Amino acid sequence: MHLRHYEVSHQFLMGYLDYYYRFKIITKGARIRFEERDWHGIQADARTRINLYRDIVGETTRKISDLLGDTWAAPDFWALVKEAYGEDIAHFNTRNIAETFYNSVYRHFHSVGADPALMFVSRTSDYREFKGMSRISREFKLGDHTALEVVTQVLETTQFNAPWEDKERDARRVAERWAELAADFGHLTPYDTLEILSSVFYRNKSAYIVGRYRREGRLYPFILPLLHTAERGIFVDALLLEADQVTSIFSYHRSYFLADITVPSDMVDFLQTFMPTKAISELYNAIGFEKHGKTVFYRELRRHFRRTAKPTSIAPATAPNSSRIESGTAPVQEQRALPQVPTNGMGPAENFGTAPGIAGMVMYVFTMPRMNMVFKIIRDKFAPPKQVTEATVKEKYDLVKRHDRVGRMADSYLFQQLSLPLERFEMECLAELQSTAPSKVKIDGDAVLISHVYVEKKMTPLNIYLETADEKMAKKALRDYGRAIKQLACANIFPGDLLLKNFGVTRVNRVVFYDYDEIELVTDCNFRHIPEARTYEEEMASHPWYYVGPKDIFPEEFPGFLMRSGPNLTYLRGRHGEIFDADFWNDIKSRLLAGEIMDVFPYRTDFRFGVG
Repeated sequence: MHLRHYEVSHQFLMGYLDYYYRFKIITKGARIRFEERDWHGIQADARTRINLYRDIVGETTRKISDLLGDTWAAPDFWALVKEAYGEDIAHFNTRNIAETFYNSVYRHFHSVGADPALMFVSRTSDYREFKGMSRISREFKLGDHTALEVVTQVLETTQFNAPWEDKERDARRVAERWAELAADFGHLTPYDTLEILSSVFYRNKSAYIVGRYRREGRLYPFILPLLHTAERGIFVDALLLEADQVTSIFSYHRSYFLADITVPSDMVDFLQTFMPTKAISELYNAIGFEKHGKTVFYRELRRHFRRTAKPTSIAPATAPNSSRIESGTAPVQEQRALPQVPTNGMGPAENFGTAPGIAGMVMYVFTMPRMNMVFKIIRDKFAPPKQVTEATVKEKYDLVKRHDRVGRMADSYLFQQLSLPLERFEMECLAELQSTAPSKVKIDGDAVLISHVYVEKKMTPLNIYLETADEKMAKKALRDYGRAIKQLACANIFPGDLLLKNFGVTRVNRVVFYDYDEIELVTDCNFRHIPEARTYEEEMASHPWYYVGPKDIFPEEFPGFLMRSGPNLTYLRGRHGEIFDADFWNDIKSRLLAGEIMDVFPYRTDFRFGVG
């Protein structure tokens, strides 16, 4: 009997089941971490869970390699493997995640190419997964009940093995705030309904009861952040009822939640009902399935190509035919002459071009005008005074992926051997890619193959934003820029290069850092005051007369290179002058070294209920 394909399929399946079991074990432990106030443990778990996928994909790949030996498996064989695997996972609650896992392992055997017959390139029929009789939420109808009675029910169904400070008080506060906010669009009615997810969401020192408020066919978020302190026990810290208040909590600039989820596609659908501007890929990231979020983004990218293609008299542009989802070494493609791209109405509606902003010395950034993402490729050579290496840059991006981003550092997708259609590039962009990163860019027929590229959310560079913003918005951005630096410091991140061009402004006017080649842990830095000159010659010297170590940082020097003297710098000094003082940084450093995990709330402080 020739069932070798089934044996290989079985290894894929066992690898996935092992991954998902360990994923669930880590996630289920978040509740215990919260109950025991083990904040270092929950952060370690979050990092472990990110590493878990890569580790088990690697283990599964080795097992399949051992099974196949030196035999080269033909496409027909891999088609049988995929078919057998697809039958096994057809009724999984996590079928989509299982398909992505298959793709990740398969990529280790096939560096280039994404044949739909051999991989799960497009979604399988309806992307919604089999869910049996399980429900992901509980419904609480207002009916004849008061808001207080409904909120009390919600809190009573959320059980912890730790004492609440005052659950009755919390229920009263939430009910009163709910009624106040509901008054903006009419009072609460008997037909209003709350739907609360069965899964509690955990991240850092907080837990979140997540739900939605249904009123007259419209849906609003209903989020209750919970805190747990030694002095107070567990308590509700706020009620968030507006989409703009909660989008940041689920955003790409925050760490992934730990939430025990049974049907991921249902969970994503639920969340998107009150965050309709969030991409599906971003929501998969938020709930901890970032690898599938990457798969969904790739499908979104293919759809973007189709939607922005202009009808032509020649064959339509093909979608990109590969994206390496996991790491590995691809065979070097032969460099070919660059063919001419159709223009003057014969080509697509929009192409890849250089992203707006000051060109970076380490990265070249390109994008499409109507795409909300940018592509960042590491240059082969860095212009002076940059002294970092390519390996260092990759390490920094890996650090950010695994670190607490506190809402101030953009997450990214890493693609290896990403194939993009050649005709969707402006000539200037292609020329720059081939000039600045020739070791990573190859032309193969009608495709541009990029061996290593990061994809991030598009933002307006802060320096450009300030050039066009009115005084009110400019001051708001400068205040948030200072807050971003302080909050990054609390998370043990020193950005290194504080230039405005390295920070971006999001759609909701939030300032986020996105240039990582010089970041350092605050605890690794030596923050110093500039020594007072002892002589006139020392004061007038063109170079420091004192010793400067490789990790020495002088915050007093920051204003000189951040921006020109003027109203913006004066305003920044007035609101956040501490960031220019070594004492501020050394205080943060000493608290971090003492093991303190500082509070950085993902919602405004005026939303908090307060003490008492």
